[in-house]
Amino acid sequence: MTRTVTILGAGSWGTALAVHLGRLGHDVRLWARDPALVADMSARRANAVYLPDVHVPESVAVTHALGEALRDGELVVSAIPSHGLRSVIRNARPFLSPRAVIVSATKGIEAGTMLRMSEVIAQETGGAHRVVVLSGPSFASEVAHQLPTAIVAASGYADAIDLVQEEFRGPALRLYGSDDVIGVEIGGAMKNTIAIAAGVVEGLGLGHNALAALVTRGLAELTRLACAVGGRRETLAGLSGLGDLVLTCTGTLSRNRHVGVELARGRTLPDILAGMKMVAEGVLTTGAALELGVRHGVELPIATQMAEVLSGRSDVRTAITALMLRKQRPEAETG
Repeated sequence: MTRTVTILGAGSWGTALAVHLGRLGHDVRLWARDPALVADMSARRANAVYLPDVHVPESVAVTHALGEALRDGELVVSAIPSHGLRSVIRNARPFLSPRAVIVSATKGIEAGTMLRMSEVIAQETGGAHRVVVLSGPSFASEVAHQLPTAIVAASGYADAIDLVQEEFRGPALRLYGSDDVIGVEIGGAMKNTIAIAAGVVEGLGLGHNALAALVTRGLAELTRLACAVGGRRETLAGLSGLGDLVLTCTGTLSRNRHVGVELARGRTLPDILAGMKMVAEGVLTTGAALELGVRHGVELPIATQMAEVLSGRSDVRTAITALMLRKQRPEAETG
């Protein structure tokens, strides 16, 4: 069935989802903040900045007019970076169709409020819309190039999960359902912090043993936080936890891993970020995750050391040493 779908955000992930949904035959409106990008994409039928080698189907209309993009939108997909999500949703609210289901494709925790992205959306829309969270191991360029990908659609509304599973599925995209929104969102946010540490391990040439240890203890860390906030342990062993963590810690396309690699090479964080076209969410999420950990009495040693490095208060080798020399403890979590 053809649906009217709005995608908010024309970065790599928003563009990839627009292309995917356009190929499936949906009527897609892709909203971008920058009029110059809209004009170029409309003429070129490609996103020269983020996915230059991917054709944007004619079924995808690109616009910078928010009202036009949202008109009659049955599914509204937010692919806005976490720091810009609140203002975009606030501006979008007057144009939302009463029956619209909002799909959050943003991974992160809002700085200051420590809210998950679905909570920000619910707050800004007054809880008037069903929200579904999309998460899991999914590099945008691979989705755009139709390489096999499996992700999770999480919501407290079973009918909304069914709708998103049905309308997003394709020959190269499979969606699993979950009602553990908290676990799915915490996994998707926290794995970016661990991926920065994985980049440090790679950049320092510390070997496969170190990377395996980091991924495993990173999984323990994000599981600990997710459970403290109200998520379920088994969710973090799935696609939105372990799956996304493995991809982001080992994949060369990972922006967060790239940040860690460059930090290990001695570059400063401002210098690294200045040279990146896309947002590395882990840089923004790390501090918010630590605040959330403090609120819930959860120890996050990897995130703590990454925060020290990102702030310039420590260097990468000191951080690794601090992690290795922490007091030893049983592997299994208690309680």
